[in-house]
Amino acid sequence: MKIGYPCINRSIGCTSGRTFRLASYSDERLEETVRENLRCLHAILRENLKGSILFFRITSDLVPFASHPVCTVPWQETFAETFQEIGRFIREHGMRISMHPDQFVIINAKDPGIVERSIAELRYHAAVLDAMHLDWTAKIQVHVGGVYGDREASMKRFASEYSRLDEDIVRRLVIENDDSRYTLADCLRIHEETGIPVLFDVFHHQVNPSGEAVAEAVDLCTATWRPEDGILMTDYSTQMPGGRKGRHAESLDPALFEEFLAETAPADMDIMLEIKDKEKSALRAVGIARRDGRWSRPARSGHNDVD
Repeated sequence: MKIGYPCINRSIGCTSGRTFRLASYSDERLEETVRENLRCLHAILRENLKGSILFFRITSDLVPFASHPVCTVPWQETFAETFQEIGRFIREHGMRISMHPDQFVIINAKDPGIVERSIAELRYHAAVLDAMHLDWTAKIQVHVGGVYGDREASMKRFASEYSRLDEDIVRRLVIENDDSRYTLADCLRIHEETGIPVLFDVFHHQVNPSGEAVAEAVDLCTATWRPEDGILMTDYSTQMPGGRKGRHAESLDPALFEEFLAETAPADMDIMLEIKDKEKSALRAVGIARRDGRWSRPARSGHNDVD
């Protein structure tokens, strides 16, 4: 079990998601931005290692406009050495990585243009993970997409478009249950049709349930992951007290997190904390998880225990 948080470290004053307006694009500005983003990504990972935070979601903004026609920089080649250095660090310390494209990536869209732009964005995400030479346990998670007034047809359209994807994307792609459209049961049906692994979002399952208890849901999702995929990835959060339904908590509730760990034992998983104070809650969660038999300690240099 590894604990992590997404994209932004709020403590070190360095972000790996710098970007700029499309209107001000130049190759020089892109290279300068990517160089700084990669420097900060490596700094974040080093800081995470100090706290035994071994799971991290890399921002989609690492290479701005990478899937846009305006981007003519061969960034994989230009920054190949830096990507490989970061990848070695990840592997040597037994870290696990994920990415999560934004809500505009919709594989089951009715508009072919949206689908093609979505596929281009997925190619970019896969290229980032490939540039780091990470194995297939590094995943790209997406939502199923829109319902468009016909859930069954939209699920079939997802399966159809999924079958057209490049193998490099398919090997990394996973779907998650969301908080309003597609339940866990829907995602499991899509898995049966396509074989795509299902990432379990605990909070979304509470907000948009399909009847399974959390322990059962974890077991069902675990069964969708093959050995080469690594262990189950799980997104974890809780309801913000007094907030609108579905709003993520500002910080970890230790009692609820301990309850979640106890409820799901002995199923193993890597847990991404979608909680607003990021690394602060991740450090609290690590302190709790250390007492759990599933806890994964940092690997010694040269040893890879990613999966």
